[in-house]
Amino acid sequence: MLDRLARRQCATSRSGSAAKGAIKVAATVDAGAALRIRPALAADVPSVIALDEEVTGLAKPVYWRDMFERYGARGRKERFFLVAERQDRLDGVVIGETRAWEFGSPPCGWIFAIQVRPKGRLKGVGTQLFNAICDCFRKAGVVNVRTMLARDSTTVLSFFRSQGMVAGPFIELETTLD
Repeated sequence: MLDRLARRQCATSRSGSAAKGAIKVAATVDAGAALRIRPALAADVPSVIALDEEVTGLAKPVYWRDMFERYGARGRKERFFLVAERQDRLDGVVIGETRAWEFGSPPCGWIFAIQVRPKGRLKGVGTQLFNAICDCFRKAGVVNVRTMLARDSTTVLSFFRSQGMVAGPFIELETTLD
């Protein structure tokens, strides 16, 4: 859970120093050092790029710089780009925003991305990131959280199900353009 400072931070600008925006979260099961969940800073982007490449095997620096510009740098109260760090090492990231009235849906939180360093999985990092962004969504006034993932992404599906997420009321459809 986020403390009072963290809840205030979810609704304010994500600029400033790491210490100012830091969110102190309880230590995970296996670690001696506390895990901190905080809003991402521009200085975190290279570490986010490296984490994503470690997890996916693909380097996407332009994508991650754009995500930071849209969700981290602007400081809008409905957009969240959070990182988990332990002893100055980035261990995870989560990005989301509140959206309203798409296809008749009342306002809800959407999680676009969540990644945890492979060696940090099953140690509470993902759960703490999920809980932190959910607290930000609560502060923004929404009561439902959604995400979308590939059918064959069983690790991510298992994670979200372990957080209590189930199939929602919408069906995703697509087509291939010529």
